[in-house]
Amino acid sequence: MKFGTKAIHAGQEPDPTTGAIMTPIYQTSTYVQESPGVHKGFAYARGKNPTRLALENCLAALENAKFGLCFSSGMGAADAIIKLLNPGDEVIATDDLYGGSYRMFTKVFAKYGIQFHFVDMHDFSAMENCVNANTRMIWVETPTNPMMKIIDIEACVQFAKKHQLISIIDNTFASPYLQNPLDLEADIVMHSATKYLGGHSDVVMGAICCNSDSLYEQLAFIANSCGATPGPQDSFLVLRGLKTLHVRMDRHCSNGAAVAHFLKNHPKVDRVYWPGFEEHPNHHVAKKQMKNFGGMISFSLKGDQFEDAKKLAMAVRVFSLAESLGGVESLLGHPASMTHASIPKEERERSGITDSLLRLSVGIEDEHDLISDLEQALNAVS
Repeated sequence: MKFGTKAIHAGQEPDPTTGAIMTPIYQTSTYVQESPGVHKGFAYARGKNPTRLALENCLAALENAKFGLCFSSGMGAADAIIKLLNPGDEVIATDDLYGGSYRMFTKVFAKYGIQFHFVDMHDFSAMENCVNANTRMIWVETPTNPMMKIIDIEACVQFAKKHQLISIIDNTFASPYLQNPLDLEADIVMHSATKYLGGHSDVVMGAICCNSDSLYEQLAFIANSCGATPGPQDSFLVLRGLKTLHVRMDRHCSNGAAVAHFLKNHPKVDRVYWPGFEEHPNHHVAKKQMKNFGGMISFSLKGDQFEDAKKLAMAVRVFSLAESLGGVESLLGHPASMTHASIPKEERERSGITDSLLRLSVGIEDEHDLISDLEQALNAVS
């Protein structure tokens, strides 16, 4: 079954009671049991809910996975994954990653004795230098947030296998339409389903997919025990969003390409970070492991002044100044003061997050309106 068909049908059957073609919202906290301990697979909604189960099965199909699990947020999914570890364990993570992940790693789990090493995953010698007897996991984002670094998933998976590490791929920026890490033998793929999977900026959710029975059992136990599970209304919204994921992603990609080329040729723009450019680092890897290059773009302004970035951000009219990404509407953000403000300035700048860096989530509006909006906003910059 091809992706577009799976997005619409996988994991879903007409409601057996009414024949409803859309999975109902099972708004219930508990389920009547046939006799003590005997039920139809549902006992208490924190553990399982039929609406959520349909979504989890659909996501698993889209990631070519055996199992899917949904969480109340992307951070809830990340939290569950790190809870696979024990005090004293160590993690190798990319040096350019979502600020919320960095904050949770360094401010929450570091207190419990888990150590994180942030390295440039283009440099496998640096990764080798981090490996010791306590290393248990490798955490990869690709494309990265916000510098759009492309990390070779297959090479990282082989590195993980060599050292008997669990490989985690954050696939949020690509979505399962553009990239399937489990096909490259990654252990776990995770998403902030808030973004492209939901696609309409109206729901917060996280997701995990895997093929390992053991990992699934551990993660499902953590989800049920710790309770970061989403409600049926949110599950319904993401399930509905998935039905147009392939159509939306094609438009995100074509609009992203148009915007990236416009910015690259603008005299006030210094650098544009978009994996579709041949000169983008690891462009050849992006071509190998991605179907297309996505709708996420970062760019910096000449002079690298925060005030110029602020002027541009305040001048847009079609783009909206907001955090998050992956919705049908176009968003603009300033990572240094918004999504990545929790990362110390010297570390931000070391990874390329300068004061003038702006990140775009290019939506599915008309590309000419998006370019015109950026052009008038750039005119506001001195």
